[in-house]
Amino acid sequence: MTRILISLFLVLLTACTPRGTVTLDPAAARVGQVEKIFIGTTRQQEQDGSFGSHRSEQVRFARYDISVPPERKLGEINWPPRHGTANPKRHFLTTDQIVYQNDTLFRQDLRAQLSANGGEAVIFVHGYNNNFSEGVYRVAQFAHDLKLPGAVVHYAWPSAAEPLGYAYDRDSALFARDGLESLLHEVAAAGAKRILLVAHSMGAGLTVEALRQTAIRGDRHTLDMIGGVILISPDIDVDVFRRSAHEMGGLPQPFVIFGSDRDKFLRLSALLTGQEERLGSLSDVSKVADLNVTFMDVSEFSEGAGHFTMGDSAALILLLDRIADVEGAFENDRRSRVGLLPGVVLTVQNATQIVLHPVAGVASDFAR
Repeated sequence: MTRILISLFLVLLTACTPRGTVTLDPAAARVGQVEKIFIGTTRQQEQDGSFGSHRSEQVRFARYDISVPPERKLGEINWPPRHGTANPKRHFLTTDQIVYQNDTLFRQDLRAQLSANGGEAVIFVHGYNNNFSEGVYRVAQFAHDLKLPGAVVHYAWPSAAEPLGYAYDRDSALFARDGLESLLHEVAAAGAKRILLVAHSMGAGLTVEALRQTAIRGDRHTLDMIGGVILISPDIDVDVFRRSAHEMGGLPQPFVIFGSDRDKFLRLSALLTGQEERLGSLSDVSKVADLNVTFMDVSEFSEGAGHFTMGDSAALILLLDRIADVEGAFENDRRSRVGLLPGVVLTVQNATQIVLHPVAGVASDFAR
């Protein structure tokens, strides 16, 4: 009975959410701001050329140019309609798409983008219940709103894109570890000097597993290129995370976790797995006290399901944009973090918890 109720709640939680579709409109490039998204995927390519939910052992490479519309709220994605005419002023649209015939062509194109951005790359790994287009549009929105530096790369792993596909997605995340490791190698081979890894939800578990796997292989060259890791609402068992971190011989730095105890999806995940909480809903930072991590508690900004607060909360995006040296706040000595971030700072051994609160200046800007 409990599982039936959980299943019904999952469906209700996502039933009113429109699903994203890829809509090609080259003319939208003249209206919105175009974000180039480089893609590595282990989704199987369908006969119509799209990437579906089936698994592929081969990593395919692509690039999608996404127009971010000017008329929208910060943190918001307006999906193009499945029927009717899309409006480039309001809807996210694809202005160009390329599926590379081989990895050499992918590296050549990516190398030019890296050169124009000082060798900086950001790799984003999506989470549970995402189809291909939703992941791509989310990366474009995230990169645009947070002004991410460098070439933007997306790892699209084969999620079922179904509310009841949780078990399939967990298996797919394990299946996709090698693909993410291969993508890291390709980005490095294209000339990246520094790679920032950003992963959401179940994709965070995939990312940690790929890093652990890379460390076990003794691939220090790739690990040394990781200039930071950000996990957003990570759907990871705390004990599994601790074990993986120790097996890596140390986490890449800075290592930042954005979490919330108001995250409804992580509450369900904890219930399904028989746990009190997941890494992204951690209430006591002492559970990871011996690890060099920074836990950013964004509970005060959570709305709705609260599962992607860092990306869809306009107030939080504005707050992070206001902080001139966020990266410095993560990388410097913990004592220097007090005052840089508007929150309560708690340090327990190596781990630091920062509880963020909305501030009046940001709230007034958001209201304008």
